[in-house]
Amino acid sequence: MALSRGRRGHRSVDYWPGFVDALSSLLLAFMFLLSVFVIAQFLLSQEVSSRDEVLNRLNSQINELTQLLSLEQSNTQDLADALANMQASLAVVESEKSRLEQLLAAGSGAGAAADERAKALAGQLDTERQLSQRAMSQVELLNQQIAALRSQIGALEAALEVSEARDRESNTKIADLGRRLNVALAQRVQELNRYRSDFFGRLREILSDRENIRIVGDRFVFQSEVLFPSGSDVINTAGQDEMKKLADAILELQREIPPEINWVLRVDGHTDNVPLSGTGRYRDNWELSSARATSVVKYLIANGVPANRLVAAGFGEYQPLDEADTPEARNRNRRIELKLTER
Repeated sequence: MALSRGRRGHRSVDYWPGFVDALSSLLLAFMFLLSVFVIAQFLLSQEVSSRDEVLNRLNSQINELTQLLSLEQSNTQDLADALANMQASLAVVESEKSRLEQLLAAGSGAGAAADERAKALAGQLDTERQLSQRAMSQVELLNQQIAALRSQIGALEAALEVSEARDRESNTKIADLGRRLNVALAQRVQELNRYRSDFFGRLREILSDRENIRIVGDRFVFQSEVLFPSGSDVINTAGQDEMKKLADAILELQREIPPEINWVLRVDGHTDNVPLSGTGRYRDNWELSSARATSVVKYLIANGVPANRLVAAGFGEYQPLDEADTPEARNRNRRIELKLTER
């Protein structure tokens, strides 16, 4: 029996110390958090207080600046009011002096007292006069400054009016010059078009029997086979005959074109899109087209055409008349074009 009670007593567990420890730990943690919260709140309140102090100082400075500004704005008015008061006081003092002088003249019994009073009033009058003189000097200085500012404003307004008048006059002249220039350009274009028409009409007459020469828009087009052997920039015999006719027509037309029309004859070289073999004289179609145009220009110069009236340009295969990739299209694209234009 006793043994069984001892075993039961041995099996029972005392939870109270553990519970106390846990409660103590929880209490310590709570106290720690509360301390951190109190410290944080204290620091935050300090920060807020310092910012409030800074804000108060700034507001105070703003109020002081506002007061100073109001004081400065009222200085002129105060000076004017002070001057008016001094003038009124001066009038009163002068009236009192006159009254005392009359009393002094009327009764000599009160002469000593009146004399002392007159001296005092005279001193006060001198003081008032000095103050009035200083105030009047300040007012005069302000008036001079205002007059100078008005004079500057008047000069600026006059300069502005002069500038606006010049701008209007310049705009009118520019518009008139633009209209005259447009009229002159239109007249020059009409004259050039007329001479270009005459030039192409004469070329039609001269070159009308050639099948490989045709007109495309405002240009005369010579097929390259008419002027050059394949892959060469040397003008053949038939091409030289055609170019000689062209040179004669240009010289005849030049005598009729007025010298003030600055015209040029542009010679453009074009090739097909077939690449060169690379073994010949020219590396690509650019060089071949430029060389052919230059050969035509040099031949015309050799036959009397002024060099300043000629321009040579090479376009390679990049401005074809026919986009098709056929032998006929390539044949059309190999050409020399002549265009009369104004420089």
